[in-house]
Amino acid sequence: MKWISAFLSPRTPDTPDPSVLRASDADRERIVEVLADAVTDGRLTPLEHEERVERVWAARTLGELAELTVDLLPPESQPFRMDSRPVTAFFRTETRGGRWVVPSQVPVTSLGGTVTMDLCEALLQSRHVVVQLAVMAGTVNLTVPEGVRIVTAPDARVRSLRNEVRLPPGAADFAPDAPVIELAGFVFGGKVVARSPKRPRRRLFGR
Repeated sequence: MKWISAFLSPRTPDTPDPSVLRASDADRERIVEVLADAVTDGRLTPLEHEERVERVWAARTLGELAELTVDLLPPESQPFRMDSRPVTAFFRTETRGGRWVVPSQVPVTSLGGTVTMDLCEALLQSRHVVVQLAVMAGTVNLTVPEGVRIVTAPDARVRSLRNEVRLPPGAADFAPDAPVIELAGFVFGGKVVARSPKRPRRRLFGR
């Protein structure tokens, strides 16, 4: 059956290698913070720290930056992730968040599990991202910035979708060039919940 093959062999899209993407100053600053912690607790010598910081500001791509912290933190704690593998949860919880590179197509497979994807700090390789769902009795939680459009593909079978994504303050409608997250594939006996992050509370009395 088609849905069985979707679980056993989720399709991995052909996308550019995330390591060749250009790095931003914010990405460089993330690496500098990790290096500062490493020299403080003795994982790097002062000379090693100085050499790596120089390499940070000379780096052009994400791949060059990632090399500088690979021996300092486990994969799940790296300043940013370039893991383009399918997101899979079989009777467990799988989380993808922080600063990670999101390919133009993201295969998401869940059988009785929970997948949580936070795109608020993510680097999108395309302003139109297709989330290819193969979900049975599972939950997919999407957290996206305000103003991101959530749509379903014409042939998608997503029986339960709760879209709680807000517009930016003062906006009457979605911007024409707003990023789009398109839900494709199927969800049987489960649900997809899309929401915006909580807005910070306003202080009532000065500072």
